[in-house]
Amino acid sequence: MLLGAAAAAQTFWREVPVTEIEVASVTSMRRPGYRFVRRSIPQELVINRGESLLSHPALTALDLAIPSEGDSIDTVLRSKMVRIGDLETALAATPYRRGNRDRRRLLLESRAEPWSAAERLAHKVLHGAGITGWRANVPITLDGDNYFLDIAFTGLKLLVEVDGYEFHSRRDVFESDRLRRNALQLAGWIYRRYTYKQLSDDPAYVIRQVRSGILLAESRTRLARLEHIALSTT
Repeated sequence: MLLGAAAAAQTFWREVPVTEIEVASVTSMRRPGYRFVRRSIPQELVINRGESLLSHPALTALDLAIPSEGDSIDTVLRSKMVRIGDLETALAATPYRRGNRDRRRLLLESRAEPWSAAERLAHKVLHGAGITGWRANVPITLDGDNYFLDIAFTGLKLLVEVDGYEFHSRRDVFESDRLRRNALQLAGWIYRRYTYKQLSDDPAYVIRQVRSGILLAESRTRLARLEHIALSTT
């Protein structure tokens, strides 16, 4: 049965580098380009692909979580093949493994289901500061276009966007980003945007900014309610 990067490349992570093919086996073998490991996999975490068996995406993501520093978890969640509950179930089904403490920590950091390393860090910063009331990757439709909001305080119409260290300004990305931002602002959203470097090097700055955005959004919401009451009584 294929494990690790080889299994990921055939399911949820097509771009992952496969430097060797990891195979679960009942016996120890050696073959160039392969790594055979003696390991028993619960049947519910096995996918049958006809001529080959693969580890389930939930287990595969956990296997790669430590070396990828959580990227495998972010990628499998972004693929929507599994949810955070599936990852927790897979972890519980494979107890006593070396590294499970770190896998559990990474899952805890993933409880809001980040789609990238930058989002994972942003969630960690917000959780650490005790900031609540937000959801991640919220779908929204504006002027017929569909968007996903990185971190949204939906009741306040406050949006926090994060740019990863891999972010680059291709022309098409640049154009679509401006259209998206204009649509959000016209719909009344308060917009805050931070980079991976800002989140990593100066999280206190980000927290101050987010809290100021919350205060501004709350003030605007209260004002809108007062205006509505005033209009309804005239």
